[in-house]
Amino acid sequence: MKHYKVGYTAGVYDMFHVGHLNLLKRAKEMCDYLIVAVTTDELAAYKNAKTVIPFEDRCTIVEAIRYVDKVVPQVDMDKMAAWERNKFDVMFVGDDWKGTDKWNKLEKDFAEVGVDIVYFPYTKKISSTKLREIIKKD
Repeated sequence: MKHYKVGYTAGVYDMFHVGHLNLLKRAKEMCDYLIVAVTTDELAAYKNAKTVIPFEDRCTIVEAIRYVDKVVPQVDMDKMAAWERNKFDVMFVGDDWKGTDKWNKLEKDFAEVGVDIVYFPYTKKISSTKLREIIKKD
């Protein structure tokens, strides 16, 4: 397994659950310094998603995770701009994006600046979407 200096991952991290924790733990195992971008409420709204936990609280939760070295806001979906701001050498992302046109292009663009993308398998049993569905039923 390759080890990196600076890793980066981004997410909404709403209703923090074990799947989030698994991703952050695995990412930290592969890098010395892990930067986590937490999606702002405004950016989350672009997908017609309203967050349950406010942005500032989600940042506080993610900052408290021992695997996380730095939390930054994710204000847009431009991953190259995120690299410009944070200068990471690996980006960690869920494998549900692997093979998509967007991420195939990102892999090529990142390769030109020496950044790898590592895809982690999603934790099958849990997701924020599933939690929302359970809450709605109650």
